Amino acid sequence: MDNNFRTFFDHTGELLKDYLEARTDLVRLHIAGKISRALGLFFTLILASLLVFFIIIFLGMVVGFWMGTVTGSNAIGFLISTGIFAVLLTVVVVFRRPLVQTPVVNIILAVLLEGNDEGEEEEQNQQNNQ
Repeated sequence: MDNNFRTFFDHTGELLKDYLEARTDLVRLHIAGKISRALGLFFTLILASLLVFFIIIFLGMVVGFWMGTVTGSNAIGFLISTGIFAVLLTVVVVFRRPLVQTPVVNIILAVLLEGNDEGEEEEQNQQNNQ
């Protein structure tokens, strides 16, 4: 009888060890997936920001030269262009939370929390089946 308990506990210990190793691997893979999605989103946002930056630079040059031909002086044209961008910068700084911070945070959280509902439903189904 003592031998039965010993083999039972040895077998249970091995199963518990295997379960914990599998669970830690699953958690590591889950975290790695979330981090990779977040980094992909981060680099996409950086690339999009860089492209928008170049568009704004060239748009500023176009507006500056166009206003230069309208006013007859390139200096005044680029001064007007700079003034327009200064006003836009002021608007972005004043309204940075609703325009920039909140949407970016919402996008990142949506990516990080994506798939949590599926995992919870799966665990509940497994518990109900037992």
